[in-house]
This record gives sequence, structure tokens and C-alpha cells, in this order.
Amino acid sequence: MSSTKIVRERIWSRLKDVARPDSRFHLNFAEVIPDFEGSEQATDRLVAEPFYDAGNYAFITPDNCLADLRRRMLLAGKTMVISTYGIYRGFYLLEPGMVPDGAELYASWLDGLEHFGRPITLSEVAGRGRFDFMVTGASAVSLDGVRFGKGHGFFDLEWGMFTDTGIVDEQTPVAAVVHDVQVVEDKLFPSPTDILVDMIATPTRLIHVERRAARPRGIKWDLLDPAQIESTPPLKEMQAIRGETSA
Repeated sequence: MSSTKIVRERIWSRLKDVARPDSRFHLNFAEVIPDFEGSEQATDRLVAEPFYDAGNYAFITPDNCLADLRRRMLLAGKTMVISTYGIYRGFYLLEPGMVPDGAELYASWLDGLEHFGRPITLSEVAGRGRFDFMVTGASAVSLDGVRFGKGHGFFDLEWGMFTDTGIVDEQTPVAAVVHDVQVVEDKLFPSPTDILVDMIATPTRLIHVERRAARPRGIKWDLLDPAQIESTPPLKEMQAIRGETSA
């Protein structure tokens, strides 16, 4: 068993005590990054940071623990791009003007996102300019900023797309919102595709990370199989731009 899998399974055993069950996946952490007790307090810490106050356009992952952040962003008049589950339907744009007053909470969940938001192509995302910041959930994150997701590599893939289109880079603030039980003190070693975060917000503290390595750049096409490309619209879009096919 890999060290990454050992860490995930250790964290998942603790997470069951504080996780808020998902309506579809319950406590199947291999399929969902859950909301958790105290996520609102973790969000309090994040939105108090200068990068959040200064930024108006961000990429936010669809993780359940970020629903309160997405709600607050709508109330604060901020625009966000959010990936659909598994990136199977690409990305959605959600702007405050799209959501009626009082519907911000519903719009912050995936069903509400697809009701009020609109699909947006990767080219359109790139055309709107650089993201001011990015926020993600995680299965686990180390004190030195190594983030592990569910094991499917979606955030790493999104980062690769965004670096290839020039809308994020080493200077883009990247934050993770997790419960304290998801923060590990082990010294973890990132793979060539793992994203290092700049800060970690938990219900009890905000951890600023001094990055010790460069973030990866670009999509690692050699790690993708044709079926994954075929089921991910932004990858097919990028492949078309490159003049390639998945055959």
C-alpha cells in the first residue's frame, strides 16, 4: 500500500466522526470530499485573509466543505468558476447576478449551481483573465502544504489546464479548507502532479505554508488514457486546440 493511500485511510477513519454525510455518497470518502463540523469557522478564517478581500474572480472546487464559502462569495459580489462532479460536464460560471436574493445557499450546492449557473468552456474561462485565487477541499493536507484529494486527480488536472492556458501560476494563492483531523504532521513528498497549497484553513487555525518546491505546470498527457479524455469536455477542448484526437 502506498504512503498516500495509508494517509488517506488513516484520515478517513477519523473524518467519519466529524463529517456531515453527503446525500448521495453518505460517508464514502473515496467519492466525495465531505462537509464537516466547523466548516463555517474554517471559512471565517479564510475570508479574513487579504487575498480574499482583494479578489473578485476565483476557481472553487465543488467539494461539500466549500458550500459556505461559495454562498459567502455570492453575497460579497464575487464571481467563481466551479467544476462539475468529476469534471464530466466541464465547468460552470456562477456570478452574483445569476442568483435571486435569498437563493445563495441553494446556489452554493451542486444542484443549485447547475440551476442558476451556466456552462463555460475552458476557452471562455481563459478569456476572462487570471484567477485571483483558488480554493479546494482535500482528503488530507500536510503542514508543509502537500494536498491529497480523493485519489482521482481532478484538482491536479484542473491546475494543469489552467497553467496551460496561463490563468494561474506560482503566484496564484491556493488555499485548502479542511477539518483539523485532516491535517497531518507527516512529511509528505508530492508526486509530479500534486499541488502545494499556500494556506490551510481549519475550524481552529489558519496555517500559512512556506512552499518548499515549485508547483507542477501543464497537463501530463502521457498519464491520461483515451477514456478519461473522452469523458472530460475541457480535455477534449484542449486536445482539439492542439489538433489531436483521443484515438
